[in-house]
Amino acid sequence: MTQAVLFQHGLGGDDAQAAANWPETADALRVTVNCRGHKDTPLGPDRPFGIPLFAQDALDAMADHRTFVAAGISMGAAISLHLACRHPARVTGLILVRPAWSFASAPDNMAPIAEMAALLQRLPPEAARAEFSTGETGQRLAGEAPDNLASLLGYADRPQAALFAEVLADIAAGSPGVTRHEVEAVRLPTLIIANDHDAIHPQACAETLAATIPGARLVSVVPKALDRDRHHHEVKAAIADFLALHARRTP
Repeated sequence: MTQAVLFQHGLGGDDAQAAANWPETADALRVTVNCRGHKDTPLGPDRPFGIPLFAQDALDAMADHRTFVAAGISMGAAISLHLACRHPARVTGLILVRPAWSFASAPDNMAPIAEMAALLQRLPPEAARAEFSTGETGQRLAGEAPDNLASLLGYADRPQAALFAEVLADIAAGSPGVTRHEVEAVRLPTLIIANDHDAIHPQACAETLAATIPGARLVSVVPKALDRDRHHHEVKAAIADFLALHARRTP
């Protein structure tokens, strides 16, 4: 039976981002749910926005699959970790690509997102973009993590950027809704993919999770900021290897 993989996108991304990181050769069914406020999915009435809320939406979409591998990029990784801790009977494997959270709420690496959200809620999009670009955070990211900067500035280009800023602010202030103790109790084959030159997804976060989840495998890939094509190639290869091994282990 073909294994199902819930592969969730990052904050501000969508199913196209998931597709760009998915190995075409994988013998698995990829399911990606566009989170509230992303692509054509409406915001809905529930507040605040948060990883547990998005995780429940994703779980609802997997109703036809008794079990699945939980996978995701950045925010999608946090969604996957939440599902692994809360629904261990449903999740058979875990793939965390460039995780941005471990256990804490509003970690320091989320501060640039919170800053951009506040600007978009206060200023017209172009003014928010300009102020962030010339500010201390923007100037620092231009040198340290230009790919992060491009993503943050891209939030100003979204339709109804001020409304999406509410999603940004809530997610940046939140957490995966799991504790260190719960993550230590995860007993799943786990792949964690990380890279340096990334202020939003620090390698230290991936290392913390790899040290906490028993038996987790940590793979370092080239940063997107240095070579986007090679980054995607290495991410796909790591995922393909994991899924092939997982398929052999799963009855």
